[in-house]
Order: sequence, then C-alpha cells, then structure tokens
Amino acid sequence: MREFDYRRAGDVAGAVALLGAAPDTRYLGGGTNLVDLMKTGVERPTRLIDIRELPLDRIESTRDGGLRIGATVTNADLAAHPEVRRRYPALAQAVLAGASGQLRNMATVGGNLLQRTRCGYFADVTQPCNKRIPGSGCPAVEGEHHNHAILGASEHCVAVHPSDMAVPLTAFDAVVHYETADGPGELPLTEFYLPVGATPHLETALPAGALITGVVLPPAPVAARSRYRKVRERASYAFAIGSLAAALDIGDGVVREARLALGAVASRPWRARAAEEVLTGAPAVPETYAAAAEAELAAARPLPHNGYKVALMRNLVVAVLTELAEEAAR
Repeated sequence: MREFDYRRAGDVAGAVALLGAAPDTRYLGGGTNLVDLMKTGVERPTRLIDIRELPLDRIESTRDGGLRIGATVTNADLAAHPEVRRRYPALAQAVLAGASGQLRNMATVGGNLLQRTRCGYFADVTQPCNKRIPGSGCPAVEGEHHNHAILGASEHCVAVHPSDMAVPLTAFDAVVHYETADGPGELPLTEFYLPVGATPHLETALPAGALITGVVLPPAPVAARSRYRKVRERASYAFAIGSLAAALDIGDGVVREARLALGAVASRPWRARAAEEVLTGAPAVPETYAAAAEAELAAARPLPHNGYKVALMRNLVVAVLTELAEEAAR
C-alpha cells in the first residue's frame, strides 16, 4: 500500500489551490477509474482532492436553450434527467449503455471525460506503454489489438478512448468548462482531446492544474431526433468495439442536417465530418448513408487483427441512419 494524502475541497477555488500545492495530485470524483488505476500502480498520486461536495452537481437550461451539466453530476442522474432525455436522447442512451447501474451511481461527468484507455498493455505495469512511460514503445501494434484504433492512431499508440458519454457530446458540439488558478476557461470537446501523434501521454488540452467544472451543450434541435448505438462483445456491461451517435433532420426526402460521431475507433471520440458533408443536402436513402460511411472510413488504417471494425462501422452507420429516417417518415 502506497500512502497518499486525502483532502476534501470546500469550494472550487480551494480545490484548485490544493492541487497546485502538491506534486502528483489528482481530483477524486466517483473514483470508478482512478481508484482502479491506483490499485494496479498505473496511477500513483501523493494526494487526492475529493470534489464530490462541490456545488457542481446540477443540470440547468441555458438562456439560449442548451443545457449546462455540472462536473459532479453522476452518470445515473444525467441519464435520468428529463431534459437530457427529451433534447439529447442519444446522450441518455450512451450513458445507460456505458456501465452497470452501480457504476453509474458513482461515476461523474467530469471523470468520465478524463477516464484512461482500457488497453491491456496500459493497465499492466510490467509491460511497456508510451502512455505510461513515454518512449518505452507500444506493444499493441504487434500484439493484442483486436479492439484498438482504426482512425487517427500512430506507431506510438493505437489505444482507443473508452467513453460512451463523450461520443454524443462530441456530436452535439459540447464545450468543456474548467477553472484554473488564473481563472476560468473553456474548450470545445472536439479540441479537448489531443491527437495521439508522438506524444500519447499528453491526452487532453486542459491546462495544468485545471478542474473541470461542467459541460455545456448548445441548443441543437436536430439532437432531439438522435440515437446512440453500441456494439460490444457481450450484451451485459462491456466496453464498445464500435459505437455511433447520430442525429438527422430530414425534410422533403432530403437530409437538411446531420450529426455523427464514432466511438471506440480512435484515441478520442471521432467527429465524422466527412460523413456529415456527404449527408447534408443529399437524398435520405440507404445509398447516401453508405456513401457517407465510406467517405469517413476512407481514412481508416486498420491493424492486422482489427480490420473487421471498418465493415462493422460501415454497417452501423447505414443501419442507424436508416432507422432514424424511417422514424422521421412516420
């Protein structure tokens, strides 16, 4: 057992100050990822700052018709909130697909965004891993990688981001708000996660010492007609091998607006801009959906044992968009 200091923050400014006062400090929300990593030795903080009692546990409508979600809102409360279910149903579906009920009761929104990859080499401290020890190598490239990245990876890291919740948040242009010793700041979620490149140990663009205070979803009428679909290796609680958050606005048989984000295919939630461009203004027919999937997956670079993900994601895009179009026609 490695000893560590434990503090409970009374306010946001105090939490930020506590983190800055000691090296190797971590914020503690629900602990559903951090505590597991501490047990295996991947994370070795000298201090934990408990932020669960900070006033960041509310979901509120914004003046422009969006939603503000506090960083310590639990996944269970997020999925059950009536405005989330009404305005952003794909988000509620993603959270419900993301974990067991017990974990959803503990896990927080801020912690979900910051969870680390579930790559087996990352979790095993006896193995090299560029995320844990920069420059040590990525054994997954030649080893076990059947559930690893097909988009945006590099020879330095092929792990995928595990979050279900972050996929619809990416599709709906969520903005992450944070607090630092120098004041507040914000980052669009599409810029929050850094490209893996040669520095996979640098995962987010958050400034050092920043505390996530909430996530803001801008108004998006198209999101009310959205869906999250997750493919996994068993029907019970499991991480995705591929997932999709999608929304369509269709009028007179034509796609007027489309939002798509892919999950479990890259080191971060993957906004499918190429697919959206193909869809917008095109006939709402399966041939269009297939063309959109092909356009996005043209950049895929699968490894020897995960090429199945290309076909899986192509079929998933076509199936979900077809279902959304059929619902819109009723």
